[in-house]
Amino acid sequence: MNTITLGIIEDDELIQESLNAFFDAQPEIECVQISSSVEDFLTSIKSLKKLPEIILLDINLLGMSGIKGIPLLLNELPKVDIIMLTTFEDNDSIYKALCAGACSYLSKKTPLKKIKEAIEVVSKGGSYMSPSIARKIVNTFAPKQHKSNLLTPRQKEIVAEIVDGKSYKMIANDLFVSIDTVRTHIKNIYKALEINSKAELIRKSYDNEL
Repeated sequence: MNTITLGIIEDDELIQESLNAFFDAQPEIECVQISSSVEDFLTSIKSLKKLPEIILLDINLLGMSGIKGIPLLLNELPKVDIIMLTTFEDNDSIYKALCAGACSYLSKKTPLKKIKEAIEVVSKGGSYMSPSIARKIVNTFAPKQHKSNLLTPRQKEIVAEIVDGKSYKMIANDLFVSIDTVRTHIKNIYKALEINSKAELIRKSYDNEL
């Protein structure tokens, strides 16, 4: 059975101890280095007899952040796979980590057995995401509904009239409706587009968001 060599970069001592104790009991995974910072890890690997094939990497670390450390780690260890293990689940952190070269992204709420499963999947060339992270990634890359699809044909006509600079009275005359009807339509347009003013409506139109 081939052993997977693992590196851990985590500055929380309790989490370090928990991960180390867990992987010590897993014969198929060998933890070859645990460091509290990217800088310390890069220094330590120069003297290692076995290099890590996979690194569990936190983001909020002593010294440089884990995200900034990814290119440095990949430069020293071109074949290593990096799994983010962090409390940060915001879209920006996920995007930056994956763009920097991480292949997987786990929340620290992930059970230890699932972290082990992620390591095994990655060691076979796969990628692994916590369910909550996977959903964020899907939502980020899903096609966005065009704002104009939220409006009725009549509402689109009114938007066009507003962009042309017409008053409520002129719009009412053009469309053969009352001014109160125009006001009601405009109120519903603002609600659908999540805006609060005519200026925002005009800006969205000019920016081709409608």
